[in-house]
Amino acid sequence: MKVIVLPGQKVADAAQPGQGVFIEDNKTYASTLAILRDGRVIPQKGQYKPLVEDFVVGLVKDVQFNGYHVDVNAPFESFISNRESLEEFKAGEVVSAKVVEVNELHEATLSQPRKFPPGTVIEISFVKVPRVIGRNGSMLDMIKTATGTEIFVGKNGRIFLTGGNIKLAIKAIGKIDAEAHTQGLTDAVKEFLEKNKENDA
Repeated sequence: MKVIVLPGQKVADAAQPGQGVFIEDNKTYASTLAILRDGRVIPQKGQYKPLVEDFVVGLVKDVQFNGYHVDVNAPFESFISNRESLEEFKAGEVVSAKVVEVNELHEATLSQPRKFPPGTVIEISFVKVPRVIGRNGSMLDMIKTATGTEIFVGKNGRIFLTGGNIKLAIKAIGKIDAEAHTQGLTDAVKEFLEKNKENDA
């Protein structure tokens, strides 16, 4: 069951940090228009704010003597220390990384950076990421199987794709992004992939 919640509306009687919420007096409130589904707050708009444990797709902005500034599709700085990296990066390269710390200014420290091979990066609304992944990864697995494309989905709304039928994979993800609010989305995407597999080969 889905429930629409408004900014300032209480969504939990305990502190439950996440996207689209704020904590006050050990209770959780919506900070933006959102849907409450199975106890989870799903923002319907807003900017990505890094959370500890998030895996993100980032763009190396510049190289410093002690590490790298990385754009993770957020209004705040993110940083990879040289101590966290086993390889060197150049400005403009695309990497995956894990958020390990976020300070009071929402600046994120990243670890486990990995450079992506040549491929394509697309961007969707970060609030649609759970729909692209699906329950237990079911939606993402379906797209990978149908297209033969390797896909890495960042919690920040950036998605890296390489190999296989990238064109069809991007179209399927675009369909999910546009229709994430609808019922029966999994069946609709499955039908879309089957119909368009030959056309986009």
